[in-house]
Amino acid sequence: MQGLTPHHYCGIDWASDKHDVCVLDPAGTIRAQFVVAHTAEGLAGLIRRLSAFGPREQLPVLIERPSGLLVDTLAEEGFPVAPMHPNALKAMRPRYSAARGKSDPGDAYIAADVLRTDGHRIALRRAPSDGTKALRALVRTRDDLVATRVQLANQLRSLLEGFWPGALNIFADLVSGIALTFLERYPTPGHAAHLSEGRLAQFLTKQGYCGRRSPAVLLSRLRSAALGRTGPQECEARGAAVSGFVPVLRALQAQIRDLEKRIEAQLAAHPDGALVQSFPRTGSVNAAQILAELGDDRERFTSFEHFAAEAGVCPVTFQSGKHRGVGFRQACNRRLRGAVTTWADNSRHANAWAASTYKEAKARGCDHPHAVRILARAWLRVLWRCWKNHEPYDVQQHGRALPFLDPPPVSAAA
Repeated sequence: MQGLTPHHYCGIDWASDKHDVCVLDPAGTIRAQFVVAHTAEGLAGLIRRLSAFGPREQLPVLIERPSGLLVDTLAEEGFPVAPMHPNALKAMRPRYSAARGKSDPGDAYIAADVLRTDGHRIALRRAPSDGTKALRALVRTRDDLVATRVQLANQLRSLLEGFWPGALNIFADLVSGIALTFLERYPTPGHAAHLSEGRLAQFLTKQGYCGRRSPAVLLSRLRSAALGRTGPQECEARGAAVSGFVPVLRALQAQIRDLEKRIEAQLAAHPDGALVQSFPRTGSVNAAQILAELGDDRERFTSFEHFAAEAGVCPVTFQSGKHRGVGFRQACNRRLRGAVTTWADNSRHANAWAASTYKEAKARGCDHPHAVRILARAWLRVLWRCWKNHEPYDVQQHGRALPFLDPPPVSAAA
């Protein structure tokens, strides 16, 4: 809490329907303890009661959540908000009680006192801009829908493996438009029993198939697969189940495409959108994923090491006596780690320096995920500098990448 001279400290134990609040003075004396409902009236009452203690900008609030309605309300009303992971607050309880008891008012008091005694170790969180919050909502919703699509596709794949494996072999992507249309028309082996090469060719033409495989090859894949051991009634029931999956997956696909269009538009309007997209192979959705978790508060991270730890791309050292080990970082923003490692993995296919960094890590014995995290950490160091300076990526300013650039062409005059 650099640059802040608090006159009081507030701790809040969050719950879905109500919040316990505790306010301490600098000496640690309880000045207020109360409960507010998670309603418009309750949150307004919370702001009113906290404002009575003095200037809002000098009353930090510690809460066990990094985001949400309560966090946004406090931040927008001018209160410095300090988020803390629930596990970190749980580890503080033995300091206050040997019996390891737990209560919501007690947790609110612990949060306020931890802020009073250890506030210098806790970074304050400022409210992101409306554009960042809009982008975050779109990106996270899209990611959740993609995860749901993967789950449903796996269930459909398992269903087909049990009675009609041939339907899995004909098209590479089970949730593609052409594959879903095929399953809609032919949900069981019986429906496709009279499918000829000519009929399949007509179907492929109507669906705009790319033509990589001929109808004869695709039909051979369908016929050569193992046959399911199911009776007529069970086969018909499984076919009805397949028909139930198809419209759900098709609707999911449509919603994901719509969200991706909205994400592209929101990213183009964001002040930092062009900055993140200036890096190799960030694309639109991936750049939006990075920016949604990175935010626009340049004071959020105290150093590059803090940034890399938040992204989960630097290891954790365990040392006790003569034993020393280095392990995978579990405590991090997993959405941010997924976004930056996806970017790093893609970048090595389009950037010679990234490919060399990845190969060097593999040569040292790192497996693929570890090598990608090493490359992601190297990229984040560049992103960190560009982000702090509000400057897009310029390969001519990237010293380590310069040796990998193609030599400039020699002019005729030379």
